[in-house]
Amino acid sequence: MNSGRVVGWPTCDNMHHQWLLLAACFWVIFMFMVASKFITLTFKDPDGYSAKQEFLFLTTVPEAGRLAEEKHFPGELKLTGKMLGDSRPVQPLVYLERLELIRNVCRDEALKNLSHTAVSKFVLDRIFVCDKHKILFCQTPKVGNTQWKKVLIVLNGVFPSIEEIPENVVHDHEKNGLPRLSSFSEAEIRKRLKTYFKFFIVRDPFERLISAFKDKFVHNPRFEPWYRHEIAPGIIRKYRKNRTETRGIQFEDFVRYLGDPNHRWLDLQFGDHIIHWVTYVELCAPCEIKYSVIGHHETLEEDAPYILREAGIDHLVSYPTIPPGITTYNRTKVQSYFLGISKRDIRRLYTRFEGDFKLFGYQKPDFLLN
Repeated sequence: MNSGRVVGWPTCDNMHHQWLLLAACFWVIFMFMVASKFITLTFKDPDGYSAKQEFLFLTTVPEAGRLAEEKHFPGELKLTGKMLGDSRPVQPLVYLERLELIRNVCRDEALKNLSHTAVSKFVLDRIFVCDKHKILFCQTPKVGNTQWKKVLIVLNGVFPSIEEIPENVVHDHEKNGLPRLSSFSEAEIRKRLKTYFKFFIVRDPFERLISAFKDKFVHNPRFEPWYRHEIAPGIIRKYRKNRTETRGIQFEDFVRYLGDPNHRWLDLQFGDHIIHWVTYVELCAPCEIKYSVIGHHETLEEDAPYILREAGIDHLVSYPTIPPGITTYNRTKVQSYFLGISKRDIRRLYTRFEGDFKLFGYQKPDFLLN
């Protein structure tokens, strides 16, 4: 009997310890579930990104290959951007908002004629290719494009640095080593449009037109005589109100030409020279081509470094120094150029460029229209 009790007590004691151990295991599992729930709530899925949030913080690091692939598609959230003090990547909301605005305007049936265009040879001629780094750049003249061409020339290995590129080479397409997308086969074009990093730069549409008029018809720094001797007389003959006026082309003549719904017959005569004043829609087809980033001339000091980082080339080349104040929107200058031009002509001009204003978030110039 005594020996039976001696054996029984240790058995009960073992069972007691086993229950305690089992309870401890359940407690650990419960705490782990709570912690997992907390982590799930804290690190949100990028697909559930809310437009009301100012920034999205992600501490997880995706696979390098996946990140390189994602950065070519604007519809997907990219995990690159400015760095906070604790090295957490931040997605700048402004670039997502620009792309979302384009998508929304492209879906607006009322603006379809102003926002859509065919991806024609004219468009493909505007897009320069850097195969080495898988980059496509759509040229939008009078928006600092010369500097971006220099960046691509260096990336293509034609010159070792931006400073060594002669100015007369930048726009000479036989010497600058910048192939146009139109020079590839249809299959090669589709492949590059689908997989390459794509970007272009915009600025206030009316300020761009002023810049084009000054550069081509007033100062003409690159000595392109055809603008003054061929294009200007054609515009004057058709659009000058006072036939006895003997002065050279005036901004009013230029505005009347651009705002004319039947301007295309003159455009055909002028050929590719019209790239300096046609719409961004006609140049780059933003509703047909899904661009990775849209830069703005007014915020180029921030946008240029961002584009270089997104394209993965910021360690290879820098955007040239931007002179102070050169990218700032100048409302006074815009008002002075449109002074004396009829409201009818300005409204017709706005009607043509309304797609550009709305696609890229530029404010309607009511101070000129009303």
